[in-house]
Amino acid sequence: MLDPISLTAITAVLGAVGMGMGNEAGKWAWESAGGLVRRIVGRQVAAPTGPAERDTVARLIHDAVRDDPALARAWTAFALTAPAPGEAAAIPALPPSVRFFTDRQGPMKRLKREARRKADGRPRVALIHGPEGIGTSALAVHWGCGQARRFPDGQLYADLRGASSGTALDIATVLRSLLVQLGVKQDEVPPGTAERRERFRQSVAGRRLLLVLDHAHSSAQVLPLLTSAPGLFTVVVARRPLPGLDAVPVPVGPLSERDSRRLLKSLVEKRDLAMARPVLPRVLERCAGSPYALRAVAPRFLEPHLLAEAATGPDAAPAGDPVRAAAESAYRELEPGAARVYRLMSLWEWPAIGPAVVAQVTGVTEAEAARSLEALADRQLLERTGTGRYRYRPVVRAHAEEAAGREDRIAACSAALTGTVEWYLRFAVRARLDALPQSWGIGPLYDELKGSPGPYGDTGEALSALEAELDNLVQAVRAADELGEPEWVSQLCQALWPLQLKAGHHDVILPALRVGARAADAHAPMSRMAGRMHSLLALDLVELWQFEEAGRELAAAARAEQEAGHLRGHASAVESLGLLRLRQWRYQEAYDCFAEAGLILDGIGPGDEGEDDLPRARALLERHRGRALRGLARYAEARDLLETGLRYFRAADPYNTARTLTDLAETRLDAGDPGAALPLIDEAMAMLDAEKAAHHLTHLRALRERCVSAREGVA
Repeated sequence: MLDPISLTAITAVLGAVGMGMGNEAGKWAWESAGGLVRRIVGRQVAAPTGPAERDTVARLIHDAVRDDPALARAWTAFALTAPAPGEAAAIPALPPSVRFFTDRQGPMKRLKREARRKADGRPRVALIHGPEGIGTSALAVHWGCGQARRFPDGQLYADLRGASSGTALDIATVLRSLLVQLGVKQDEVPPGTAERRERFRQSVAGRRLLLVLDHAHSSAQVLPLLTSAPGLFTVVVARRPLPGLDAVPVPVGPLSERDSRRLLKSLVEKRDLAMARPVLPRVLERCAGSPYALRAVAPRFLEPHLLAEAATGPDAAPAGDPVRAAAESAYRELEPGAARVYRLMSLWEWPAIGPAVVAQVTGVTEAEAARSLEALADRQLLERTGTGRYRYRPVVRAHAEEAAGREDRIAACSAALTGTVEWYLRFAVRARLDALPQSWGIGPLYDELKGSPGPYGDTGEALSALEAELDNLVQAVRAADELGEPEWVSQLCQALWPLQLKAGHHDVILPALRVGARAADAHAPMSRMAGRMHSLLALDLVELWQFEEAGRELAAAARAEQEAGHLRGHASAVESLGLLRLRQWRYQEAYDCFAEAGLILDGIGPGDEGEDDLPRARALLERHRGRALRGLARYAEARDLLETGLRYFRAADPYNTARTLTDLAETRLDAGDPGAALPLIDEAMAMLDAEKAAHHLTHLRALRERCVSAREGVA
């Protein structure tokens, strides 16, 4: 067993605690670690925000405990019960392969050769590249699905959405997806990008896995995901070679005429194919070996007159891009309603569209919208996502957008995009009010909808609705900013708050919040809205361990709220800055922030906004001040403040009662009184068991074990 006070063990414990900060219990443990580190080292130590800083802190602890038995026992007691990341043992699988797949023997041999290459420290990587519609993604998935025996520990898949820089996913978001596929629980995903990379590398080490990274935009998206794990083979799919990526190139070109005919034979009945023999050469010429174009033309074999028109009509000349040519042919055959949907929903890079928003924008019923979407998918003009929504291929969307500009003109296109954003705005604000009914929001739509009944059965259903549209809502923020509607931007950003607070999608939401803060500063500087936007951005940055930037954003929020004369918002921003300082192990600064927030609250008088919330706000500040004093080892003062907060929470707030009981227990334990801590822990466990707070209970069980060991003289 590794010596708990060895440098290696100390570094591992700090890393494990840091990786566990994706949930509230993990944050609790991190805060406890900071107080203990301060006590061991004898001075304030900045919380590490990356592997290099963590190594430095580990050395400080190691140097202090190796010559002091009492400090060594204190660290050992913490280390033995510190939270550890759960096992990532799921066996992921690729998406389904296409039903009919033709040829590609050469590319598949290249993939097989690289997959079998002897491990030598270099990542095993292949780059499949080729123009859109040529079948690069299908090749990666089809080959991978046939390699289950070679990769018995699973096959990971991530769509990097690299059609453009505006849609490409950042590395933190991709890592979250991969870790969840590997079996890491959502609330156990590490908050920082560096920690996620480390957890990913740990999770794939010693396992035989295939990783498919589809629709890559650049090598910068891919490089952080590469490891030298001997059992990992990474297949990257892109539309072109990616400079800077050291990978075996696997170019994919058009199907030969023979293989094109073979694919058509798989897709079309033999009789229909025979009847089309006179125009078949022109059809094959037009499809130019593109699997997408061949699949798109296949339904026309049921209608010979359409097939003949597609092959010999005015648009039948071979085009430079067979995907675009196939889209044009399919578009000309649409009913007017479906054609209008095709055009007007293409005006922004929406990740996936559903019938409700289509109905709103085009003025039809949801049932009619659903039929139009299905008709477009049948014609290969949209792809089904498997969630009741549909998406465009990039080249097809470009074709649809061009058709909209040509046929609907600027005014109609502008109205359609505006209507789409308006639908997402109203949907988001309504769901946000139902997901967090006690939370306030700023803006006319919040004023209009607050107090009116929503369509959701409970808060969980409203949160799920927001989560299902998250990617579209982030794009709606960008679109609202492009339309010059800063008020819409801010209201949409506020609607994302339940997903920050309860669902942890901080990395996905971050780009939208950056847009929100920038728009508020440009159009309403030093206003309540600017304060709100900077606060939301800062809280997101805190959860992503981007502490320095978060501090700057909270300072900007406090200035804006103060300038706007909004005392409740000003106090909240200063309180949030204090919570950030706790996370950074800067306990005196945290205490000073909480004291300042209390003074600001004192300015709220009878009838002022926030008056009703004052008792709870002050109780929370008492608890936070107690936490800061505990970190400073001022245990008696900490206990008094925590008990003051506890008296309020016992009457009104079971959850915060349990949290405050836990703070008191840890204060008692740190002060050397484990016997007094035990009943507090037991009471908190009983309350949290009723709340089904699994992570908090795990933390409390570990805390109880430390108390029992300390009382029995083991530690």
